[in-house]
Amino acid sequence: QVQLVESGGGSVQPGGSLRLSCVLAGRRLSIYDMGWYRQAPGKQRELVARITSGGSTNYADSVKGRFTISRDNAKNTMYLQMNSMKTEGAAVYYCNACFRTTVKGGVDYWGLGTQVTVSS
Repeated sequence: QVQLVESGGGSVQPGGSLRLSCVLAGRRLSIYDMGWYRQAPGKQRELVARITSGGSTNYADSVKGRFTISRDNAKNTMYLQMNSMKTEGAAVYYCNACFRTTVKGGVDYWGLGTQVTVSS
């Protein structure tokens, strides 16, 4: 019954900023490890950033120092602040939630994505 909905995508110039949001419905966000992935046309989906249920973060080398992932468990929302955008950042960005269970292992949920374009 988990649903993820991304928002905040749009067009940005190189060097500009965008803030993406992901709202989780159906469960408490606090129990999930969360992440942002992106997929450019004709390319594989790649990890952008992750934040665990405990608040630990990690980033792809390509975005480290420019992007910040965060979560607000009270609002059931995860964010991705994207600064100093590069043309390589143009992609559809997807929200991911992973629930680690003791009997089945990890269970993943995905949003439908929000498009980010970077125009120079």
